[in-house]
Amino acid sequence: MSLPNSVDVIVIGSGAAGLSCAVTAAHHNLSTLVIEKTGLIGGTSAWSGGWLWAPRNPLARRDGNMEPISAPMEYLRSEIGNRANDPRIASFLVNAPGMVEFFQENTHVEWISGTNIPDFHQSIGAADGARSVCPAPYDGRKLGPWLEKLRPPLDILSLAGMGISAGADLQHFFNATTKLRSFLYVARRLGRHMHDVMRYGRGTQLRNGNALVARLLKSALDKGVNIMTDLSIDGIMSDDHRVTGVIIGTHSIRANCAVVLATGGFPHGKVLQSIYFDHGGQHYSAAPRDNIGDGIKLGQHVGGQMETGFVNSGAWAPVSLVPQENGKVGHYPHLIDRGKPGIIAVGPDGKRFVNEANSYHDFMSALFATYPSERHSAWIIADASALRRYGLGWVKPFPFPHNHALKIGYLKHGQTVQDLAKRCNLPGPALTDTIARWNDHAKDGHDPDFGRGASAYNRMMGDPDHRPNPSLRPLAHGPFYAVQIHPGSLGTFAGLQTNEYAQVIKSDGAEISGLYAIGNDMASIFGGNYPSGGITLGPAMTFGYIAARHIAQTKDNLK
Repeated sequence: MSLPNSVDVIVIGSGAAGLSCAVTAAHHNLSTLVIEKTGLIGGTSAWSGGWLWAPRNPLARRDGNMEPISAPMEYLRSEIGNRANDPRIASFLVNAPGMVEFFQENTHVEWISGTNIPDFHQSIGAADGARSVCPAPYDGRKLGPWLEKLRPPLDILSLAGMGISAGADLQHFFNATTKLRSFLYVARRLGRHMHDVMRYGRGTQLRNGNALVARLLKSALDKGVNIMTDLSIDGIMSDDHRVTGVIIGTHSIRANCAVVLATGGFPHGKVLQSIYFDHGGQHYSAAPRDNIGDGIKLGQHVGGQMETGFVNSGAWAPVSLVPQENGKVGHYPHLIDRGKPGIIAVGPDGKRFVNEANSYHDFMSALFATYPSERHSAWIIADASALRRYGLGWVKPFPFPHNHALKIGYLKHGQTVQDLAKRCNLPGPALTDTIARWNDHAKDGHDPDFGRGASAYNRMMGDPDHRPNPSLRPLAHGPFYAVQIHPGSLGTFAGLQTNEYAQVIKSDGAEISGLYAIGNDMASIFGGNYPSGGITLGPAMTFGYIAARHIAQTKDNLK
């Protein structure tokens, strides 16, 4: 396909942010081109859980949750303080419901309400649900030949390439060996997946972020968006007044209205990490390795400024390192196993340092704070019963074998706690005391040290079938197992300064006409805080929607 000479809008990046902007722009009759530097569409979004934090969304209102805008604003004020005065916060809260409604009514995107998905913390204004949405499952066969362009689920996180949704879907997999209904459900899912792999080369039962990107991709194609892959942007063109287009090799493409940066931040950008990450040492991100800050660098070259002073520059997550047959190392993000009964985490001193059922971001923040002068690594430990039921990181639960994980050293084990301590180079007496104290309180469903299982979020992260507390159970019987975890992330928070319309702004506060930044190329509106799940995709799609509408409204002024 030949490169066009001009279009109204050029979107650089094909994650949920970029595609949402492209779909909205095309809906408003703007000719739109999406440029993706890799051969696959979807970026980090395609590997994500697919949840969006979108308070006061129409699905919540349909279910009777009619909270005023002051309610989520109160929560944000209690979480991020004066940063809640950022005009982008108000812009997000005002426009997020409209964004959800727009995609529901005008595209192939269908939503499921997060009725029971609580905010991360129990701060003033927190909600126990109804502020989130996620995409409904999608049949990838509807993409036709574009299915092969969709970035598949993260291999080490999926089950043989099949995505599994949090909630009821995942619980069926946990219960497959104990409940006939769950066994039949899993058998049907696996049977369909095996058929799809043989026929299409990959699964077509799309869920989570894969379903979101697929739905956005189908919507973009149907609205006439031109999507081009395997293309790198070499520069942005501008004149004295505005950004005018992009350069690809020896070819230039004019943007009649705007260029939108949506390349996914810098989770693998070593130079930017050295400037903005302050915890030191090696960093292992679970995001695609092509995300190295391309959009941010392009924006800086035409006067865009990075926003600094964040509490955290990244969305931290504990990551374990999975040796692979090709000699590479996979980065497995530990998002759900930490909060399950029969599993705890300890630092290099053999002691607990955190409420394991808290968010992945809070988990890593506690690790950094507790061991500031040491190499930031810890261990997640499970007894035999927990490993069998829930798995541990990359290790899948029964009936999947774990011998290979033991052989390659990913999974450590010991018949006793002392044996495990030796295998993990942990102080045996400290680890023995830690587990003894944990067991003494967990049998009654209490954690006096860190309050695990007390919050709605903790209980959601546990096992709803376990009593008295879904998140706590003693580590009762050996053998015991452990996986080492390291600092990682799901993405970055530091990014280009923008205004409430997602326009990139210069050091003097003036906008750069014709240049927008969304997703993780845009500095997080929450100032490096992580108040709830979905605070990346929610603003990403909302500001993609806002940017496209703003571009459409200003188009006449550019003629």
